[in-house]
Amino acid sequence: MPEKKPLWKPSPERAAKTRMALFMEHIRREYASHVSDYAGLHRWSVERPEIFWPEVWAFCGVKASHTWDKVLVDGDRMPGAKWFTGVRLNFAENLLRFRDEHPAIIFRDEHGRRTELSYAELYAQVAKLAGAMRAMGVQKNDRVAGFMPNRPETIIAMLAATSIGAIWSSCSPDFGVTGVLDRFGQIEPKLLIATDGYYYNGKTIDSLERVRNVVDELPSLERVVVAPFVSETPAVDGIRNAVRWQDFLADETEIEFEQVPFDHPVYIMYSSGTTGVPKCIVHGGGGTLLQHLKELVLHTDLHRHDRIFYFTTCGWMMWNWLVSSLAVGATVMLYDGSPFHPGPEGLWKYAEEEGISVFGTSAKYIAALEKSGLKPREQFDLSQLRAILSTGSPLLPESFDYVYRDIKEDLQLSSISGGTDIISCFALGNPMLPVYKGELQCRGLGMAVDVFDENGHPVRETKGELVCTRPFPSMPVHFWNDPDGKKYHKAYFSRFENTWCHGDFAELTEHDGMIIYGRSDATLNPGGVRIGTAEIYRQVEKLEEVLESIAVGQRWKGDERIVLFVRLREGLALDDGLRQRIREVIRANTTPRHVPAKIVQVRDIPRTISGKIVELAVQNVIHGEPVKNTDALANPQALDEFRDIPELQTD
Repeated sequence: MPEKKPLWKPSPERAAKTRMALFMEHIRREYASHVSDYAGLHRWSVERPEIFWPEVWAFCGVKASHTWDKVLVDGDRMPGAKWFTGVRLNFAENLLRFRDEHPAIIFRDEHGRRTELSYAELYAQVAKLAGAMRAMGVQKNDRVAGFMPNRPETIIAMLAATSIGAIWSSCSPDFGVTGVLDRFGQIEPKLLIATDGYYYNGKTIDSLERVRNVVDELPSLERVVVAPFVSETPAVDGIRNAVRWQDFLADETEIEFEQVPFDHPVYIMYSSGTTGVPKCIVHGGGGTLLQHLKELVLHTDLHRHDRIFYFTTCGWMMWNWLVSSLAVGATVMLYDGSPFHPGPEGLWKYAEEEGISVFGTSAKYIAALEKSGLKPREQFDLSQLRAILSTGSPLLPESFDYVYRDIKEDLQLSSISGGTDIISCFALGNPMLPVYKGELQCRGLGMAVDVFDENGHPVRETKGELVCTRPFPSMPVHFWNDPDGKKYHKAYFSRFENTWCHGDFAELTEHDGMIIYGRSDATLNPGGVRIGTAEIYRQVEKLEEVLESIAVGQRWKGDERIVLFVRLREGLALDDGLRQRIREVIRANTTPRHVPAKIVQVRDIPRTISGKIVELAVQNVIHGEPVKNTDALANPQALDEFRDIPELQTD
């Protein structure tokens, strides 16, 4: 049941000073005198997109060299709507509008080593790298890939690439070779930016061998630039067309910002890979910028004096979201490494010493922090901290209690939810509204978010499918290598006509907030990290002993753990040695997060008549829930293999 009493609400004075309040007052004065609260503002923003989005543009100060002909063309089509036709702008130019001595980026690693760059220094470094990229022939629409930890060089490389009109795409360095090639192999980058290694949990992890193997399989690469991290002079011998970062830079001092259309691609993101290799999701620069500014300026109340942190890797869309804070002139706080090395207090020491005001992380981290016994409010001065953001998976009600009890009583706790698919949020925080336990505060402005039942009818205070019924600027431009748009349409629009179906199980509450219950499809979600089952199958089934496998998520102690079922060759039995080999091959070629918590042998795996294995049916069985439509299964008796398995009742 939704909570009746809020855990926190802003004072009237605090709420009145927020940018959301200022924006609402402007809209009320100029367009809609009837708007008296956020619910009214949200309703107006959805009904009048051709006024709302230009007002966000003006309020947030988006820079463009040419204005628009029309705000919205074909606004009744999803997909197919076009935004701000005729506009010419540059994404990087908007993020580099400030060129003073104010801190732009502060970086720390898990050893406490610190780097700081002012806005002037950031501009100067981007100019040198952009000049070098142009000199080697990087042009508009070329792909520049990053295999990088969360360092300043990653931001510099992204800004340099997008200043030219090239498209940036990145993978976290904990990906194995196969995982990287599944992504970069599709988009054929011209340039790869990498580091020699990274640190995690006190260990130094070398990246160069994986870089070498990746480069050997990417014939499109004309240059590989290796930035130093674990050594001052990385050994680039044996890596085709490789050069060290410092040796690559040019002497340029100014940036020539390529002016491109509103929907010109800026990022290529990747789906989880549930049904095969990951889908390459192409996002436009204008839509990404406008949506991020709306969320940062209005929903997060971000100002120039703020220091905003998000614990993220460069393979998660929260990195892209965080970096857009540069367009506000705030200080972007970076961290790379384990959040629990050398102990659970590391990030809070960082928050105290640097005066972090907005602290972003995952629900999994907050739950783990509570289990560690740490009470940050007792050890650290968090007087500058005014907001905590959480995403990646639903934030448990108990975690809401922990934050207000043991971190800070007077702050805005914003559970936020959206995704790589939209590079932004459907539901998120609001500095004017109260916080209720277990709920996201509100639906985002301009986002026609609803909850549908199975028949496509809107429901309230009932679980259903999270949908969006009208276009918004940060919808993907298209999928890479999807010329007829069929993959794009199937991903979001095949369930309900002309409506974005996101694949989240959600509920709109009596407070007009939202509860997210998790994914409604078969995507695995341990610790809030979306993982595609196909990525696991491709690795497991390399082993000669394994005929086939099926992976599902099991609800376990407030989170989700991966359970892998394997069907082995006739006469073979699963033992600890084979379990270890399975885990090793998954870890080596994907990421540590893909490694299953439990591996269980079964004699048969259920499948549809057309031959597709059915993860959701197995997931229902292990949770003791009914399986719908067993008539669609070729071998429904195989479901009996998954009932009442003792191993799934223990840690």
